[in-house]
Amino acid sequence: MRRCTAAAQRLLRPWGSRGALFQVARSCGHRRNLATESAASYDVDDDALANWNQLGVVGAGQMGTGFALAVLQTTPLEVVLHDIDTGQLENAERFIHRFLDRQVDKGRLLCSDVDEMKSRVQVTSSLKDFESVDFVLEAVNENLAAKERVFRDLSRVVSPESILASNTSSISVTKLAASSSRPENAIGMHFVIPVVLSKIAEIVPGLPTSRDTLSKTVALAKSMGKVPIVATDSPGFIAFRLLTPYINEAAQMVQDRVATVEDIDQLMRLGLSVPKGPLEMADIVGLDTCLAIMKQLYGEFADPKYRPAQLLSRYVDAGWLGRKTGRGFYVYPQWK
Repeated sequence: MRRCTAAAQRLLRPWGSRGALFQVARSCGHRRNLATESAASYDVDDDALANWNQLGVVGAGQMGTGFALAVLQTTPLEVVLHDIDTGQLENAERFIHRFLDRQVDKGRLLCSDVDEMKSRVQVTSSLKDFESVDFVLEAVNENLAAKERVFRDLSRVVSPESILASNTSSISVTKLAASSSRPENAIGMHFVIPVVLSKIAEIVPGLPTSRDTLSKTVALAKSMGKVPIVATDSPGFIAFRLLTPYINEAAQMVQDRVATVEDIDQLMRLGLSVPKGPLEMADIVGLDTCLAIMKQLYGEFADPKYRPAQLLSRYVDAGWLGRKTGRGFYVYPQWK
């Protein structure tokens, strides 16, 4: 695979003024919680990522594909997108091409720009193609064993300097880091779906995460036009510790016949001015993901407020996972 040209590498440098990217905390003589200070209070050299050429993504679902697409649109980096399901890979590649083509139709990109972006993405079912990547985002199902397996496999393939990031919504980054042969290079990097439209990136350092890993990950987020929010490695972190109980309570209200799905969402949209109601958001996130996070929170905190609604469990058992399966709290004929 070709390398970035010198001109392309120069594009990586001016992602912001020297003081605007990320500030590395000074050592205090012991390991500090890297999430105790805001990302805005850190700094990093403008050339920190200048030698990066490739990013890898493991998992070609909506999150992994969205991340790959966002990187292609905002940086000159090459992207290697992996999935063990070749059908999923074909769907992901087709989605990326169609999305970019629509940007031309809308006058947002030139055909030459889109052709160049398409040339920088490679799909593969073999992790051997990750040998040259500088950063990997793991975006497989929200399952500890599956994510640990990915981290172990990647540790055998990528270079010792490569950063291994997990898109986990609730699983301990420290625990995932322990499954890697280079735990200091492990970190959490979570986005809200859809990634290309999301304005934030939730960055979660584990206990062994190095300052260099954290600073480069935040710099990458900024390069993608995201506001980096650094969170402590606690179950659910920030976004989903707030969001999933909200979704779960809405599901409980449907189960208790307090109101219909449509009325709950409409009240929240019109009454509180949120862009999407909780059950619409559940279908976007995926009901299986919501259930997995609620189980994780309930298991960690043993607090009844995190107990998953039975209706949520039944929908997952039925295979009604939301938009990705064509049915969740709503029906999506176009996704079937």
